[in-house]
Amino acid sequence: MILRSLAITTALFFTTSAIAQQPEREPAGIDPDRLEETVRTMASDQFEGRAPGTVGEERTIGYLIGRLQGLGLEPGGEDGTWTQKVPLLHTRLGTPKTLSFEHGGTTKSLNFPKDIYVSTLQPSDTAAIDNAPLVFVGYGVDAPERGWDDFKGVDLKGKVAVFLVNDPDFHAQDGEEVAGTFGGRTMTYYGRWTYKFEEAARQGAIGALIVHETPGAGYGWNVVESPGGENYDVVRPEDDITSLALQGWISGETAETLFSSAGQDLAELSIAARRRDFKPVDLDTTFSASFPVKSDVVQSQNVLAKISGTSKPDESIIYGAHWDAYGEGEPDEQGRIYRAGANDDALGVAGLFEIARAFKSGPAPERSVIFAFWTAEERGLLGSEYYAANPIYPLDKTVANFDLDILQTAGRSKDVILVGKGQSTLEDDLARFAQAQGRTVSEESLPERGLFYRADHFSLAKRGVPVMLMMGIAGASDLVEGGTDAGQAWVDAYTGDCYHAACDAWSEDWNLAGAVQDIALFRDMGAELANSEHWPEWKDGSEFKQVREESEGARGAPKPRE
Repeated sequence: MILRSLAITTALFFTTSAIAQQPEREPAGIDPDRLEETVRTMASDQFEGRAPGTVGEERTIGYLIGRLQGLGLEPGGEDGTWTQKVPLLHTRLGTPKTLSFEHGGTTKSLNFPKDIYVSTLQPSDTAAIDNAPLVFVGYGVDAPERGWDDFKGVDLKGKVAVFLVNDPDFHAQDGEEVAGTFGGRTMTYYGRWTYKFEEAARQGAIGALIVHETPGAGYGWNVVESPGGENYDVVRPEDDITSLALQGWISGETAETLFSSAGQDLAELSIAARRRDFKPVDLDTTFSASFPVKSDVVQSQNVLAKISGTSKPDESIIYGAHWDAYGEGEPDEQGRIYRAGANDDALGVAGLFEIARAFKSGPAPERSVIFAFWTAEERGLLGSEYYAANPIYPLDKTVANFDLDILQTAGRSKDVILVGKGQSTLEDDLARFAQAQGRTVSEESLPERGLFYRADHFSLAKRGVPVMLMMGIAGASDLVEGGTDAGQAWVDAYTGDCYHAACDAWSEDWNLAGAVQDIALFRDMGAELANSEHWPEWKDGSEFKQVREESEGARGAPKPRE
């Protein structure tokens, strides 16, 4: 076993000493020219922004399959095909007929989307809430393992839950009891808006509204309203459709007016919500809304390919990236109408092709290696979520998932950015392989933005699969040329101008040397796991540790690394 692992490593990759002796060489097998070719193709107008359910998807799926066939991979989808069908519910709100708060006989009309932004995930021609009471539920957290319950048994059936964004300790001061209970500035899943909507539905609410504030959300109101009333979900059976007729956000200014009109102080209640003894507050105000809805079912697809393992084919390592982008939109100042996601995530797709090429250039791995190209990541991680709920490869025997989603394009870096510190032993592997490249590991600079919960790997993490995300916008890379100042300038320029916009296009200014380093890291980490009996584990304190332990019998007792 040890000799075979060494042979794989020698055949495919530089050894640690070789990397140390030749720090300026590109990592073996990762070709920046091929990365560029893939990105320029996928981000071209021919693919029309790669939106699910469009001609752009049809062309993208055909392109991906052709490339994978050319690399000599096996079909990894359903029934020996290259794909997994992913039916998506697509909803679009029209102009509201009614949208207001009412308190004490006084009605306050609301502007959509300036004051309030909502959408629906119910397949109906109308999304309506009629005079439903508003109940403030603090941060809306039900976390028995942390001794926290914001709901205290309140009955939310037929009511609208009003939440604060992020975790109860996000704004905590030193000395407050809650400080550190939810990771401090590092967001947990309880801080994500997706969790709050899910919990509101579990509590039986008819609607859910989150009070927006930029520090806690990690983005401005412009991002909140950017979907324009559209939403997507996987198609669900009738008994699994959410109870929420409408879900969304209210602006901070609108929320202050709402609370004040109800005789409440939002600032004071926000402080009270940081205590374990907080109890929900009836705002003595009702919410009414009525929107016409257009809904349809979009038939989309994940694309999957594999290299079958030689001795443990039922155990798998999954590499993932999402193929979709935002499709057609309003013209930008250069007249570009396609939001084609050159970096987010055509570059990640290109990285998977290069990793697959490296694996195919050497002996077949002992464990199976899966290459997953997810649909509808930009619509809520829906392709990966559908796969995780309907896995083709058993999740209890999925060793790890490595996700590439936005890579920095500003050049070679002295470090690699870790997203999700303290989650799994994969971060220890990351440090070891980074050292082999002569690099260090830096923690993400804005953990309060919860990036660990905002990419496709999260769908598998929720089911217990150890995961690792490579995301260039998670922090300022320490660039060889320009240091962290240059790294931060790149992050600011990309997130400020190009994130989810037509500006996310191929540029002659791209320097892919840093992306090559990061792709090689994931390639090497996966190759070691693919030729071993080691199983990465969740660390103590991770919210995903328990669900993984529940399937431990399928894997047998953990074995030490060889």
